[in-house]
Formats: sequence, structure tokens, C-alpha cells
Amino acid sequence: MNSRQPIPVIVLAGFLGSGKTTVLNHLLAGRGGTRIGVVVNDFGSIEIDAMSVAGQVGDSMVSLGGGCLCCAVDGSELDAYLEKLSAPAHRIDVIVIEASGLAEPQEMIRMLMASENPAIRYGGLVQVVDAAEFDATRDRHPETDRHLAVADLVVLNKTDRVDIGERARIERELDALCAPGTPVVGADHGRIDPELLFDRRPWTETRGQLSFEDLLAEAEGHDHCAHAHAVYESTEFTTDQALSPRRFIDFLDRRPAGLYRIKGFVWFGIPGHEEKYEVHAVGRFLRFAPQPWERGEARLTQLVLIGAGTDGPGLVRELEACREEAPQDASPESMWGVLRYVAEPRTAAGPEADVEADADAEVEVEAEPESGLGAEARAAW
Repeated sequence: MNSRQPIPVIVLAGFLGSGKTTVLNHLLAGRGGTRIGVVVNDFGSIEIDAMSVAGQVGDSMVSLGGGCLCCAVDGSELDAYLEKLSAPAHRIDVIVIEASGLAEPQEMIRMLMASENPAIRYGGLVQVVDAAEFDATRDRHPETDRHLAVADLVVLNKTDRVDIGERARIERELDALCAPGTPVVGADHGRIDPELLFDRRPWTETRGQLSFEDLLAEAEGHDHCAHAHAVYESTEFTTDQALSPRRFIDFLDRRPAGLYRIKGFVWFGIPGHEEKYEVHAVGRFLRFAPQPWERGEARLTQLVLIGAGTDGPGLVRELEACREEAPQDASPESMWGVLRYVAEPRTAAGPEADVEADADAEVEVEAEPESGLGAEARAAW
């Protein structure tokens, strides 16, 4: 069994021609030292040469050939592919599934949520939209609206092909079609900052004088990463005072649409829940993971918030208002809002017991504000 934290699995979806492969190749180009495992449905559409330079072909890639991922394989087959990529020997940090243009995101979410592989966890749905073909795509594929409703992050691609007024109209329609608070990231040629989806590690693996990333940047002729960073802002927050779980969850539920990603560790200090809680949010997707403190490690909350058009000082003030002076006096029930986003451990009673527990949890979650999976996806699950 892999003793590391579970590897996040991000689903990259969108109709044919929306630019999923371009987005994927840009993520690979800007990944730094992060090792990305890739599951590709439409293998023929991938730029094989560029990905070979990036070192992603081989043990870091699984090709499913033709057909649609959500109906060409069942859950056990997908588990087999993910088990291969999540093997400790590969040292994969994140897995990206590029779905067929005709895949059903709800089915893919279902398969990932039902997976019994402890080495992976569902990491959110990214839906790519072609700005230039937005209306035509909705006419040809009415299911577009349903897919957008369960997205955690929407990439509005090819914005260079529409004028400012048309882009504003599409963004208004996306705001109505998506669940409340779903962020929409504008992009041209699939250029989004990889930091919105995963951490980039310092690059250490090289071949001769150039790293794989250097070679890919040289092959493409320009640096996409510098372009992407220009539109994103990063805000950091650190405190040695515990946070109120209720006020922090309220902050997360109210987070502005421009706040694309939140990552870091939170200290609540509530009796019975003294661990540090890793928090990871991509768009509306939210997950907490309790972890033990290292020996001698200072009790701190450390967060990084990444977005566009956000008020950094305002976010810091809101987080400062979440501080709790006497966490030891708080009720353990105050952690309920956090615990609903913690993955349930597998029990000795077997998978049937887990399914029952998960079903009960989903009923309770329905009454709460939207975060993570949309209501339609939860209903499908």
C-alpha cells in the first residue's frame, strides 16, 4: 500500500474541439518538477512528440484507445489503470484524466468516488468551453448545460477569438448555467496556470544540459507559464491562533468566484480534533484531510489563496475574523461542517457498509450550501 497522501485525480472534460488537449499539454509544459500521470481517452488527438519530450509517455501515461471513457470501461477497469499510475515506484503527484469529447462527467465522477483504491482520491471536474463555438455547441449538444452544472472549475478557452462584449455575454450565461460560486477562468490557447490545479515542485530531473521542461519550452518556441502568471494573484495567510471551524467553513462557502484555488493547512484545536487539517479547493471542489503533527512542529494555520480580481487584504481580514481565542472550550460538534468534506476511511465491515455510510452522509450534505460536487452530481451518486 502507498503510505503517501492519496493522489488527486482531476477530470478534464469538454466537447470535441473545446481545447482539452491544448490545456493538458500546457499543464505538462508548466508543471515544474511535478510528476503528472495521464489517462487519455482520445489518444490519437494528443501531440505525441511534445508529450514525448515532456517525459509523459510510457509508465506515466495510460491510453484507452478509441471510444468514450465513461462507457468503454467499467469502474474496475478504470481502477486498474489508476492503480498502475498510482504505484509508489512512479512517484506520481497528480493524475489528469482527459475524457472523450462525448463523455458524461457524472459517470466519471461516480466511478472515481466509488473507487476502493486508497492511493487515489477524486480531485474535481474541470470543464473546458470553446468561447467561439459556445452557442453552436449548446445547440448541437443540449447536455452541455448539465455538464456545466456539475463542474468545479470552468475554463473558457479561445477567448482571443471573441470580442469583449461577446465574452461578457458568455460569462453571464455560464454564471446562470453553473452552480453558484463556480469560477470561470478565461484562457487563450489553453493557457491556464497549473498552480490552479496542483502544486509545482522544483525541477530536479535533467537530461544533459536541459530539463524535460526546458526542452518542451524550446520546442514550443515561447514560455506559456510567464503569460499565465500575469493574470493571477496569490494571497498568503499565516496565524499561530486556531481557527473557528464554523467561521472558516462560512468563509469557504462565501468565497468569491475569482478565488480559484485554496491550499494549505488549518489548525482548529477542537477537543478530539487536534490534528492539522490539509485543505484543498479547486473551484467549488473542497476537501479536508487530517494529518498528525510532526514532533516539535508549531501549531499554525498556513494558507495560500490563488485567484484573479480578488481583494487580497480583504481576504486576509476575513480569515483573521475566523480566529478562535479558546478552541479548547468549543464543542466537538462545531467540526461537523469540516468533517463532511473529509473522506470516510474504509471500514472492516466491507464496501457495503461504506456505501451505506456514504449514502447517509450525502443526504445530510444536501441541506448545506453548495461546495464540491454540484447537487445534480450528488443526486446521481
